[in-house]
Amino acid sequence: MEYIYAALLLHSAGKAVEEESVKAVLSAAGIATDESRVKALIAALDGVDIEDAISKAAAAPVAVAAAAAPVAAAAAEEAPEEEESKKEEEEESGMAGLGALFG
Repeated sequence: MEYIYAALLLHSAGKAVEEESVKAVLSAAGIATDESRVKALIAALDGVDIEDAISKAAAAPVAVAAAAAPVAAAAAEEAPEEEESKKEEEEESGMAGLGALFG
């Protein structure tokens, strides 16, 4: 994750996202760099419009949150039924234990 953060930091500063600059940011943060991960990041970002990717990523959580709301509501409706059945089971097991005490 820190490799991506380094690339985003360089991009927001208006600097070129290159191997040497990513390494410099990571080493300044005290992070040991892995040459293959840096190369993989630079290769993955080749031809990517970072501003466009950021704007798409910023819109995605809104869509996910909107889709998650009905699911959360359905789960909240099911929860009382589950809790009620658990309570009944606990009461039954408690009664069985009391029966053993009195023979």
